[in-house]
Amino acid sequence: MLGRRLGGELLRLRDAAGKTQRQAADAINASNSKIVKMEQGWVPMRDPDIRALCECYGVDDREAVARMLGLAKLDRERRKANGWWQDSPHPGTFSEYIALEDVASRVRAWELSLIPGLFQTAEYARALAVSEGAGVWEDPDDIERLVEIRMRRQERLHGERPLQVYAIVWEAALRQLIGGPDIMRAQLEHLLKVAKLPNVRLQVLPFRAGGHPCITGPFTIISFAESEALDVVHTDTIMSTVWVENDVESAAYGAFFDRTARLSLAQRDSARLINTVREEF
Repeated sequence: MLGRRLGGELLRLRDAAGKTQRQAADAINASNSKIVKMEQGWVPMRDPDIRALCECYGVDDREAVARMLGLAKLDRERRKANGWWQDSPHPGTFSEYIALEDVASRVRAWELSLIPGLFQTAEYARALAVSEGAGVWEDPDDIERLVEIRMRRQERLHGERPLQVYAIVWEAALRQLIGGPDIMRAQLEHLLKVAKLPNVRLQVLPFRAGGHPCITGPFTIISFAESEALDVVHTDTIMSTVWVENDVESAAYGAFFDRTARLSLAQRDSARLINTVREEF
C-alpha cells in the first residue's frame, strides 16, 4: 500500500511535467514496463531511480524528494518482512489481510452474521472451521493451525501499541448458533470482556433498526499510522476477495460505516443486549 501511494505520486508528477513513460524510462535507463510497475506500486523502488525521475519531472523541492525517499525506504523494509502468518493455511488473499492487519494502527469492522475474528474464542473459531469443512477446511491439522493463527492475531489487541478496533456487529451475529449453546455462551462472555478494553469499541446493530446502509455485506477498513498510506477496505464474497484501495471509495465505505454506527446501540446498551442473548443460550 505504501508502494502504491508512492507510485501514484510519481505518476502525478510525470503527468504534471508532461512526460511520457518512454521519457521516464530513459531517465533511469529502464524499460517502459518498469515505469508501469513502479507507478502501480508492484515493485520496490531504488533511491537513485526516484532521484532521477524527480529530476526528469523538474521536482526541485528537497523536502518532497526526501519524503518520497523515506516512503520508499519504509516500503522496502515492509516488503522484506517475513511474518508469522507465512505458513498460514488460509487462502493467499487472507494471508495478505493478516499481513496488513499486523502493521495497521486501526481497524473498523462491520459483521453481519459472525463474531469478528479478533474477538473469537478458540472454541468458536474451531466450530466455525469445522462447519466450513465441507468446503475448505477438511484436514484437522489445517483447522488447528487456523485456530492458532486466529488466536495469534488477537495479540494485536494488547501490548504497548495495541490495535485500535471499532467493530459493529448485527444482532444476528450474536444469535447465530455456532458450535452449540455452550460455545456461544462462552463466546459472548468473552465478547463482553474484550469490549472493556480501552482500545476496543463495540456496538451492536439491533434487529429493530430495520434497513441500514451496510445491509449488503461485511467489510473491514484497515488504517495505518503512516500519513502517506491509504486506507484499505477488505471484503469477501462467496467466490472472491475484493480490495478497495483508493481515497474516494475508501472514504465512501467509511461514511457507510459511520451511518450504521449512528443506528447502532451505544456501547453500554450493546453490552446489555449481548448479556441478554448470553443468558438465553
